[in-house]
Amino acid sequence: MDERDVRLLKAIADLGTGSPEALHEATGIPVSTIHYRLNNLRESGVIENDLYDFDHEALGLGVTVIVEVLADYDDSHEEFAERLLDIEGVTEAFFTMGETDFVVIARLSSSDTVERLISEFEAIDGVERTNSTFTISTLRDESRAPATYDLDTLIDELTESTTPP
Repeated sequence: MDERDVRLLKAIADLGTGSPEALHEATGIPVSTIHYRLNNLRESGVIENDLYDFDHEALGLGVTVIVEVLADYDDSHEEFAERLLDIEGVTEAFFTMGETDFVVIARLSSSDTVERLISEFEAIDGVERTNSTFTISTLRDESRAPATYDLDTLIDELTESTTPP
């Protein structure tokens, strides 16, 4: 990945679009080059999809619950995690180190549905305990990590240095 790729990724994160015309306006990179580089970034797996993002609150899924799951299971963590991910409303899950085995984020329609969510977690064989946290408000919900960085920092950290050691 070179500086032009990083500039494109930062522009996509900032603009929320992969439109070659919009990216050209933001970066000055020619549209034909943008098409070529976007294809290469897709093929290498850096860009995963062209999906639209949702405003969960406007959609009606404005209750966010963060659940720590402490578990004792015999199968792999991946197999156990699949059972967590099968629960409706779960949008993210992380396998963690420390006291907590998994951290799960769920988007729900109302506080009334939290009881269902927790009951379903606790019905999974191997779940010893859960610890749930309701969010009061969302301070940042950014799925595009480059949007949280300064462009110069991204270029420094993600591009291969051409300066001899």
